Amino acid sequence: MKTFEKPLTMVEEAEYIRLLREGNEQEAQQARQILVERNLRLVAHIAKKYQSMDEEQEDLISIGCIGLIKAVDTFDAGKGRLATYACRCIDNELLMMLRTKKKSAREVSLYEPIGQDKEGKEIQLVDIIETGQRDIVEEMELQKNIARMYQLLSSCLTGREREILVLRYGLVGGREWTQNEIGKRMGISRSYVSRIEKKALKKLYDKF
Repeated sequence: MKTFEKPLTMVEEAEYIRLLREGNEQEAQQARQILVERNLRLVAHIAKKYQSMDEEQEDLISIGCIGLIKAVDTFDAGKGRLATYACRCIDNELLMMLRTKKKSAREVSLYEPIGQDKEGKEIQLVDIIETGQRDIVEEMELQKNIARMYQLLSSCLTGREREILVLRYGLVGGREWTQNEIGKRMGISRSYVSRIEKKALKKLYDKF
């Protein structure tokens, strides 16, 4: 089993990021290598989520490493820890790879002839696949986006903005309230509810 080096401490990470951005060519290259190597454990952890999709672990880690390298190269030290940012980059790289492979597989196999009907017409696999078949990649991406949305609801909205969106879109309980109903509940006008709703949605969009 492959072992990975221990993650960097906050102080160590900050220093290597500084060297990557401000050091000379040799210091920057060495800092970049260390930042990547000391976060490989994170790549392996995220890659495990995709093992059930008939992908080789080594292939998943290789693709995840591309996301990690992109994260190191584009990380803004003023926006928290590198690991948090790298998780999104690694996830995105893996999902992009899986979507590309899925599209390629469809182009190659779904339109291959698999036989003929009673009238002698050619039948393709795409003709008999259920249109409602569950798409695992898209479902995983949807679940990731839903989790991200709930995180942003808590972290970037005010209490009033959060309450309005939760009620308006049925995020708790499932029932979607009208702006009039929300206004009556909160003691404000419908138009004011509308303005708060639009402002809150823009906040989510900008952070997403």
